[in-house]
Amino acid sequence: MVKSIKNRVLIISAPSGAGKSTLVNHLLKSGLPLAFSVSATSRKPRGKEVNGREYYFIRAAEFKRKIKAGEFVEWQEVYQNHYYGTLKKELDRITKEGCIPLFDVDAKGGINLKKIFGDSALSIFIMPPSVEELRARLIRRGTETPEDISMRVEKAFSEILLADSFDRVIVNDDLKRASSEICSVVKEFIQKR
Repeated sequence: MVKSIKNRVLIISAPSGAGKSTLVNHLLKSGLPLAFSVSATSRKPRGKEVNGREYYFIRAAEFKRKIKAGEFVEWQEVYQNHYYGTLKKELDRITKEGCIPLFDVDAKGGINLKKIFGDSALSIFIMPPSVEELRARLIRRGTETPEDISMRVEKAFSEILLADSFDRVIVNDDLKRASSEICSVVKEFIQKR
């Protein structure tokens, strides 16, 4: 039996197209005491994204106002004038529900959150099988322009170099195996006293 899950957090990071969202959804359906921490972003919704479900979509000027007001646990300007961050009120909501916040963030955000939460956090980096496969996945998504895909692939190279900053690295070359591995790693973290 777990003594307490209070003050624990789970951080999942990966380059865009590595399968992070699929693995996060698998974890959320696994029955573990996790709740998705909805990040805020200044970018526009893609595809079927809904405000308050995948992200809180906030205009850049409002995002900057919230930064100045100290409303974020952490934030990053990931691309020029595209901000991402974790609102303090989101963590309060999840902990009141008695769950562990699950952060789905880029690599720099993951590293920042790990610095903030220290040993109370488990940080996992999802590694794509290759950059070529990552590019192919982004193209298959069909939600971004060729320029956006090139920008994301370029960013992926720099993010992969940060993988060693995470507690665990899981290669998503086989979805069934990666899903099983991530569940096992997270269960072990939750069961620690």
